[in-house]
Amino acid sequence: MERFLASGIGQLAVGTVGLLMLLKVIQRLRDKQNVQNKVVVITGASSGLGKECARVFHAAGARLILCGRDQNRLQEVVEELRAKPIGKIQTYPPCTVTFDLSNTVLVASAAEEILKCHGHVDVLINNAGISYRGNIMDTHISVQRDVMETNYFGPVALTQAILPSMVDRRNGHIVVISSVQGKIAIPYRSAYAASKHATQAYFDCLRAEVDRFGLQVSVISPGYIRTNLSINAVTGDGSKYGVMDKTTAKGWDSGDVARAILKAVHHKQKDTVLAGPLPTVAIYLRTLWPALFFRLMASRAIKEQRVKEE
Repeated sequence: MERFLASGIGQLAVGTVGLLMLLKVIQRLRDKQNVQNKVVVITGASSGLGKECARVFHAAGARLILCGRDQNRLQEVVEELRAKPIGKIQTYPPCTVTFDLSNTVLVASAAEEILKCHGHVDVLINNAGISYRGNIMDTHISVQRDVMETNYFGPVALTQAILPSMVDRRNGHIVVISSVQGKIAIPYRSAYAASKHATQAYFDCLRAEVDRFGLQVSVISPGYIRTNLSINAVTGDGSKYGVMDKTTAKGWDSGDVARAILKAVHHKQKDTVLAGPLPTVAIYLRTLWPALFFRLMASRAIKEQRVKEE
């Protein structure tokens, strides 16, 4: 009798787990959003992660609008995408819109040009950004402002310019590429971390406010990616850092990150961290044991300063 009951309970447990897994699969399929034929805007599309996103979303059949500061480099990306062999999925020639995201005065007119391309925007990927390396005491306030203009005010201005059209259509997905440093702050990254923390907060607020309109908001927080972000980073006096950090060189492949972003859009993920175990643990540590996190960051600051002095 006991053996029969144990067997029955085991079968019931297995059946329950199987049912839960099936429901999860059904939920994921129901929530899945296909980007084929959708109008997708990508800022910072001429290089790095933005360029990889252009490749991935183009291959998925999206109608791309590529944005950046350099028209020639954007056109090179367009020609590269056009040259790729077409598979089973129909692809479309991308449009380009050239503007400097850090000049928020021009963003409204750029948004009008973006909307003229196809009449609407389905997915806005706020990818463009700039990094920073420097000691707070040696950093001019103008550098702090410049980083904030590009990483925070620029995406906010573009989002708010595109948002009304999405609300009118009751359809749209806004994506912002933040950073793990939007969740935790590490030494000698003050301007960058501050801009990403602000970005996280703004788009979390936006998600709540536009939910009633059926709009989606995704914050993607990668760790280190193998791009030229650290090379192009600004220092305390505004000059280029010009160095490929070891952590950046060992970071994620930009193509893998772009595919993860496509997956996040497909599944309407709200908050996604793309990082290894240590940064992920650090995020939880900052919340659960802040005193220890602060001690570790202070030790890291001392260690980095010693390396610079050597």
